[in-house]
Amino acid sequence: MNRRSFLALSSIALPLMAERQKPSSPSKLGIATTSYMIAWRPKDTMEFLEHCHKLGAGGIQSAINGDIPAIRKRADEYGMYIEAMVPMPHGDETAAFERSLKDAQAVGAVALRSACLGTRRYEAFKSLDDWRAHVAESHKSLAAARAVLDKYKIPLGVENHKDWTADELVSAMKQYGTEYLGVCLDFGNNLSLLDDPMDVIEKLAPFTISTHLKNMGTRPDSDGLLLSEVLLGDGYLDLPRAIGLVRQARPNTRFSLEMISRDPLKVPCLADEYWVTFPDRNGLYLARSLRFANEHASTKPLPTVSQLSPEEQIENEDDNVIACLQYANEKLGFAAS
Repeated sequence: MNRRSFLALSSIALPLMAERQKPSSPSKLGIATTSYMIAWRPKDTMEFLEHCHKLGAGGIQSAINGDIPAIRKRADEYGMYIEAMVPMPHGDETAAFERSLKDAQAVGAVALRSACLGTRRYEAFKSLDDWRAHVAESHKSLAAARAVLDKYKIPLGVENHKDWTADELVSAMKQYGTEYLGVCLDFGNNLSLLDDPMDVIEKLAPFTISTHLKNMGTRPDSDGLLLSEVLLGDGYLDLPRAIGLVRQARPNTRFSLEMISRDPLKVPCLADEYWVTFPDRNGLYLARSLRFANEHASTKPLPTVSQLSPEEQIENEDDNVIACLQYANEKLGFAAS
């Protein structure tokens, strides 16, 4: 099926949450704005909602801006869910966080997504003290978020955003997690922290409120390994099993595609500076991850976009999202209409 045919077909085509928040089964796959973070970078929520509706998506995960009543009305007309991307509280300062929650509530958001770190742990921190200071600040943020979420009663998923190892995030959830505070499970991030990819999903599925569904490709590299988002059918993840684990643990969780079209990320796990923030990891983690990268090395070249013009990058992003939606509909049991 070509892109035009798929578009034409698509266009016709937490346990205590309110009844209207429950997805149908099988649910339609949604799209996170981060699927377009390299070239298009959509900032208008209504424009993004309209685009995703044309692609046949079941909902969006996006920052909220613009005419909120109009966005809510249009999403209701289309039968699409909205998950709002919001900032975490800055320590125990919650004013901006609470404003975001008010907007999310007004737009009818069924869940929220946030992260404690917007970059990568092994790139952001140059000393163990710096990392530990960030951890202490993050614990303040989680405690503050929990108190506000109990007031607004919208569930928030904190992403494993190349910051928390699976065990660290599980520990945080055991300390702070509630009906309204859990995890945004990114299926692909944690190989960069030397976690086993399926182990991450098994451990975080019970806490999952929202998702970034993706598949990943890897290859060994001179400084460690390379990591790339790839088309859903091209990667090393057992997606049927991973999706099944989440659905079994949290049946009402929605799945939002995060297909990032970019050059491969370098994970420099053979460099001394990489290990600064991992005092509890040892060579066993390194050996397992390098062995995994060798055994699951992509048979195709990992995708690159830096050689493309800006216009070509925008088209490539859209083509990749469409291909992933088609694969999810045909192979992963997501509803096409």
